[in-house]
Amino acid sequence: MQVEIKIDSTCKEPKVIVYTDKITEEINALVQKISDETPQVLSGFYNNTLKVLEQSDIIRIYASGGKVYGVTADGEYTLRLRLYELEERLDKNLFVRISNSEIINLRKVKGFDLSFAGTICVSLSDGTVTYVSRRYVSKIKQVLGI
Repeated sequence: MQVEIKIDSTCKEPKVIVYTDKITEEINALVQKISDETPQVLSGFYNNTLKVLEQSDIIRIYASGGKVYGVTADGEYTLRLRLYELEERLDKNLFVRISNSEIINLRKVKGFDLSFAGTICVSLSDGTVTYVSRRYVSKIKQVLGI
């Protein structure tokens, strides 16, 4: 994708024009990202204290026992949103769903172990080891380009 910025002193409000031969998922994601006026803030509770979580700090998000948790290097936070709602808010370039109950930050992955038959083992930066469910293996392989 080519990006071009033109400075025009007569322009009173920024204007974005996208030239393309067809509408793709990438174009739709770009339009969605540009048109979002409110920042996608995530907040979590830790010991009855609410903290705003930066997406880049989140290692993984998972559901367990009917609750959703966000894990950062600082600790584990209880989130009030469901996984599908979080999946919509999270940056699609950073986060990927690996099972019905877990989303991981690709920038916090140490490595993927493909030696297991039919599954992928994921090692995260905090030492957590988790697995990609069979249903999501093809999606992960597509994201990784394998």
